[in-house]
Amino acid sequence: MALIVGTLAACSTTSLTTVDPSPIPELRPQGAQGTAAPIPAAAVTFPKSRWLPVPWNELPGFESDALHEAWNAWVKNCERPTPAFAGLCSEVRRLSIASGDEQRAWMLAKFQPYRVEASNGSPEGLLTAYYEPQLDAARLPGNGYNVPLYQLPTGFGTRKPWYTRQQIDTLPEAQAALAGRAIAWLRDPIDALVLHIQGSGRLRLTEPNGQLRLVRVAFAGTNDQPYKSVGRWLLDQNLVRDATWPGISAWIAANPARVNEMLWSNPRYVFFREEPLDGLDAEFGPKGALGVPLTPGRSIAVDRQSIPYGTPVWLSTPGPTVALNRMVFAQDTGSAILGAVRADYFTGWGAEAGEIAGRLKQTLRLWTFWPRHLTPGSASR
Repeated sequence: MALIVGTLAACSTTSLTTVDPSPIPELRPQGAQGTAAPIPAAAVTFPKSRWLPVPWNELPGFESDALHEAWNAWVKNCERPTPAFAGLCSEVRRLSIASGDEQRAWMLAKFQPYRVEASNGSPEGLLTAYYEPQLDAARLPGNGYNVPLYQLPTGFGTRKPWYTRQQIDTLPEAQAALAGRAIAWLRDPIDALVLHIQGSGRLRLTEPNGQLRLVRVAFAGTNDQPYKSVGRWLLDQNLVRDATWPGISAWIAANPARVNEMLWSNPRYVFFREEPLDGLDAEFGPKGALGVPLTPGRSIAVDRQSIPYGTPVWLSTPGPTVALNRMVFAQDTGSAILGAVRADYFTGWGAEAGEIAGRLKQTLRLWTFWPRHLTPGSASR
């Protein structure tokens, strides 16, 4: 399961349907006299990738994507626009009520697509996925709720790296720095680990007076220790042959006395901050590295040395878990999302999103869209 073995590791508001990947007629914006606009001749180099300009008909399924779904993410982008795209935001907002054909025509006129490749020319990479767990929690410990989710500790930043996961659980000085810093308490340490891996989550929180609230715990920082996969630890110890979630769950059930040993094999620990979750906030995910809320099915985490934040991206993957050809936006990053053609796909929240995120690990191809009047990478920050 990518969730445990992989990196960070459905949609609640967007369908994950396969679109037709068959070739389409040549799609080229027209020049002032009706002639095809020229395609730039040269590839553009980034620290971890190169972008090769291509004609629009190279993008599989571009004519079939439900662009109005992607427009919600684009409008969110315009809350924190990067310089390359800021000048287009008034048109983006106006086109939010336009038809798909009008949105597509606007993109053909305004943007040049680029195929993203590794420095060796390979156009293929890896797609994984992440989501927001939704868990039951209590404001105070007791009645089975004994696993804390902590805010940043007192004096955080004076010691780097901070204590490891094992030290946080066992050392009195670490516990003293965390005294009174628990946001909420969970029942299951494995649920807490999943939350740490995903970086945020939704809590059905029981307050001391019995009131139920829905809140988000969002990423606030880490202890600066390296991330280690507990699934990989189980494999390396020859404790399991199958590091999927069913295999890990079976091992946990059979070895409850060794659960802490497994958890402590990952020294990284994540601290959270509490955010309200109501109204329109509940229709979007947590804020990504760009600083805007993530849109299920339309936001991805990328390596920013390959694709700058805020860039519109065409994502294509043939399966086997799910086949996708759609426009998404580079709005987030992750410590394990590294490489030229690499993306982590935000699937939403809850059990269905987690099911897809946990299984999705498949081949990927990416194209970016950049304003025609700018060189890619220019004015990107």
